[in-house]
Amino acid sequence: MRELGHFPIIAEIRLKKRTDASLPNDRTYKRFGSKQQFAMKILDYCNGREGYEGVADMCRATLDSGSHPAEERESKSVDGFIYLIRSGRNYKIGRSNSVGRREYELAIQLPDKASTVHTIRTGDPTGIEAYWHKRFEAKRKNGEWFQLTPEDVSAFRRRKYM
Repeated sequence: MRELGHFPIIAEIRLKKRTDASLPNDRTYKRFGSKQQFAMKILDYCNGREGYEGVADMCRATLDSGSHPAEERESKSVDGFIYLIRSGRNYKIGRSNSVGRREYELAIQLPDKASTVHTIRTGDPTGIEAYWHKRFEAKRKNGEWFQLTPEDVSAFRRRKYM
């Protein structure tokens, strides 16, 4: 932060990591939560410590300029999609923010042609994907691949948004 003169973004952390092996991986920083949550934790650390006044000021500026996580969630109605893709006799239930891109990525890896059967728009891709995986758990073949019946596919297709 002192070197940059501002609160770093992930790309800046990745770039610095290339030249400084002592820095943790950028995923380590994501464990602290949102940018505002991370700034708050750094600010808590800096308070009462000598020599960290500049860093604390940058954290305060980040907190003042950013929106609160609850406001961010309310402004976003759709974060992603849950998709059902068929390849041969099996179906893949997964999540993505770009279904077309994901279908293309899978098609490269699969021996059979893959086609999107249905997508569900959702504000909680992780939770909804987990719901469908749990619902069809008994029909799981490997990873996110399932051997579904026409009734199962029909149940999935009834949902447009979750």
